[in-house]
Amino acid sequence: MKAKIISKYFLPAVASIAIFFFMGCERDIAELETATYSANPDVFIDGFSGGLEYAAFGGSVPTAFNVDNETTYNNSAASMRIEVPDAGDPNGAYAGGVYFTSSPRDLSGFTALSFWAKASKAATIDLVGFGNDLGESRYQATISGVNVNTNWKKYIIPIPDPSKLTAERGMFFYSEGPEDGKGYTFWIDELKWENLGTIAHPKFAILNGEDLSETSFSGVTRQIDGLQSIFNMPTGLNQAVNITSAYTEFSSSDPSVASVDETGNVSVMAEGTAVITATIGGVEADGSLTVNSRGDFQHAPTPTHAPEDVISIYTEAYPNIQVNYYNGYWEPWQTTLSEDFEVDGDFILNYTNFNFVGIEFSDPTVNATQMTHFHINIYLPNPVPAGARFQIELVDFGADGVFGGTDNSSHRLTFTPPTLVSQQWITLEIPLASFTGLASRAHLGQIIFEGTSITNFYADNIYFFK
Repeated sequence: MKAKIISKYFLPAVASIAIFFFMGCERDIAELETATYSANPDVFIDGFSGGLEYAAFGGSVPTAFNVDNETTYNNSAASMRIEVPDAGDPNGAYAGGVYFTSSPRDLSGFTALSFWAKASKAATIDLVGFGNDLGESRYQATISGVNVNTNWKKYIIPIPDPSKLTAERGMFFYSEGPEDGKGYTFWIDELKWENLGTIAHPKFAILNGEDLSETSFSGVTRQIDGLQSIFNMPTGLNQAVNITSAYTEFSSSDPSVASVDETGNVSVMAEGTAVITATIGGVEADGSLTVNSRGDFQHAPTPTHAPEDVISIYTEAYPNIQVNYYNGYWEPWQTTLSEDFEVDGDFILNYTNFNFVGIEFSDPTVNATQMTHFHINIYLPNPVPAGARFQIELVDFGADGVFGGTDNSSHRLTFTPPTLVSQQWITLEIPLASFTGLASRAHLGQIIFEGTSITNFYADNIYFFK
């Protein structure tokens, strides 16, 4: 079977794709039930099914996929061979691509996509799934960390809600990189859709199954994430399937307070309380979001310092310096996440599940020797207990400008009630001379926030000034 190479590039949501079309041979589907679209279950069985095409992901080795007539499952005529490159391969960093159809298929009568696979050595394939159609790819479903070895084994990807797949074009996709810097080969055969009655007890979740409660304001939007699904497989083991929001039916207990669209984007509309929940395939998902809206957003005070007297880290009032990140995730201890939001052009840092978090600006570091103060506005949306603490630490990277070098220095200041109050902006203007542990202010590279009994805070207008 020959590949027809087309000098054209598609741009799906996740990656650019170089197209290498492999046109399949027609199979007899007379026995299948007539539908609006074909219900052909075959993807690759002894070769491509009719209308199937292949596209390599951008950045991958474009020739990683080939049809193999020698290594096959159960002595079939052909299999799919994927050759994963070594690290540093000039042709591409990994093997990855998508198999899609030129015409949609009705897959609503199936419960899973299945295939057989083996490899030239024991390995773990990063990702396999379906639903990538080179376009909107609404109904993607994937399994991660697929363990393969030198023996053929059957793998199953359950469909989260088959009723959604009435016109699907994305039949299969994969992505895998070198293991310990070395490439290898794996094979896939008998790739097809099946109606398996042995997949049972589906469980779904949003927000990782947690019931969250957040203070918010009119005009704030936030995305429902942490989508999860688990199926009990024929082996008796549970299989986690990563899903997109299109499988999920979101609802709000009071859309006049907070509405939620089909993508899981929550929009706060007015003062009040609303609870966001979801179902998938008629099954109620674990997890919820209670939105406690306080109505119109209270903006932080507008800075009044002259621009020439400011080195800005984060604000719309002045040009900001180059920042590496506003939430550097430091494993394994950090729990802090970001739910940053924007209201009427005012962008707010929103740190949730807060224990500590760092802002880093090391390329280049900041010379604040001419500055006299550090400024920040913080907002604590939840009640502040008596034992709450909020700490601010400045870190100087020393003359070499490198974190962890021999000349680093830092100092931490602690703030407690009554300075800390809830549901109003707190303005802190701290003399830099108070950070007595700093050997220098000529190579500042980090601002670290740490909290006790503070689960969430907003931050704005972060800068040095004189």
